[in-house]
Amino acid sequence: MNCMNNAWMSHLRRRLCQALGLSALVTMFALSFSQVAAQAQPLVMASTTSTEQSGLFGHLLPAFRQASGLDVKVVALGTGQALDMGRRGDADVLFVHDQAAEEKFVADGFGVRRYPVMYNDFVLVGPSADPAGTRGKDILAALRKLAATQASFVSRGDNSGTHAAELRYWKLAGVENKGQGYKACGCGMGPALNIAASSQAYALTDRGTWLSFKNREGLSVLVEGDTRLFNQYGVIAVNPARHPHVKTTQAQQFIDWVVSPAGQASIAAYKVGGETLFFPNAKP
Repeated sequence: MNCMNNAWMSHLRRRLCQALGLSALVTMFALSFSQVAAQAQPLVMASTTSTEQSGLFGHLLPAFRQASGLDVKVVALGTGQALDMGRRGDADVLFVHDQAAEEKFVADGFGVRRYPVMYNDFVLVGPSADPAGTRGKDILAALRKLAATQASFVSRGDNSGTHAAELRYWKLAGVENKGQGYKACGCGMGPALNIAASSQAYALTDRGTWLSFKNREGLSVLVEGDTRLFNQYGVIAVNPARHPHVKTTQAQQFIDWVVSPAGQASIAAYKVGGETLFFPNAKP
């Protein structure tokens, strides 16, 4: 009887081990498949219209793909909307330019860490004849003149980094009533410049988009060089503690590359008409 029990127990143990082994194999295969599937999906980057419309990503992302093998899908929005995408977990990484909003995004637990990447500057553009007399270096004095003369001004009005900067400058200038000529288009930088060109209006733009903009129609840079016009860009991985599905590893791969000497050199190499659009300044 004992012999029979021992034989039966041995048989049961063998069957159990076989079942456990098969289960472990299935689990391992499922995990491997999900990992491969995640790798096959492009990294989703929410970014600004200025970086996309300036042509930077057309230059930068092929270099990143060559270095990493990863594809990146860019969703170009205003910075405020890009940050909202991150809050919802609809993006894996953000490439934006509103430092105060970016730091709050991280402080609120939606981002892992903010990395400075590059900078350029904002400029005030308008009709070459400059009927409002804004030409110079002082952005606050220029805005006061625009308000006083009721000059036509096209605001993006889209909660973008450029729009946030514009509102900040109006506030610093002490201007509450911007005048009847002030219009908000709720659009990206390129469309806002098209409206300004067609209506001979003034507009605030980042220099990168301006340099790549072709439809100038008599518009010129009128105000530049004010230190307040400095425009810093940052990159942030969305926090997996908030959204476990985000591709954190791939997001960090992009961040590590874009702040590396190779990524920084790629940014510096991008020029339009011989002019540099963005200046790398990642901290080592």
